[in-house]
Amino acid sequence: MLIRAPALLCAVRPHGEHGAVIRALTAAHGMLAAYVAGARGRELRPVLIPGNSVEIELRARGDSRLPSGRVELVASRAPWLAEPLPAAGIGWATGLTAATLPDGHPYPALHAGLSALMDAICHAPSARGWARVLAGYEALLLREVGYGTAPAPPPEEDWETLLARLERQGNAIANRLLADRGRDVMGLRAILLERLKRIGIDRKDTP
Repeated sequence: MLIRAPALLCAVRPHGEHGAVIRALTAAHGMLAAYVAGARGRELRPVLIPGNSVEIELRARGDSRLPSGRVELVASRAPWLAEPLPAAGIGWATGLTAATLPDGHPYPALHAGLSALMDAICHAPSARGWARVLAGYEALLLREVGYGTAPAPPPEEDWETLLARLERQGNAIANRLLADRGRDVMGLRAILLERLKRIGIDRKDTP
């Protein structure tokens, strides 16, 4: 097996002394898992960051072993991870996607939606500019895996109503997508929602 494709990194877990197991979402092949040698070296550490856009190459290592992977950076999200709200948004969206999607099942709409969300988080002037995109991505994810019919939030929806929508979707995600296995992932969402709520309290658009 040989796969080469653009991908979004969703999870990176250290494995062995120098390597890591990654999970990356592609448009044509869905979620892919692979072992990357030397992942914790100086060259690959800044590449293997969840949220980064990469070019991935996977080669089969045998029926019972993970494919080996090579990864090249296309676009880095690292500069935004120093900001609390963008970091929380990227961490939640990629963690949710990695924890939810099975390997090898294409979800091209989710790949496009996650790409748009990463761009929105990194380029919108404030969290008010990307929180609606986040809500839309969550609704899309619920629909794509068969657990929801909620439409994307309308553009005229006010901030408090959008926060209430996010609260409702959080309950659906916890109970349907991440039941019994998503405590750590939902912890990322709790941090994100708390930071988004501060925007309304403080009347500030601080990213």
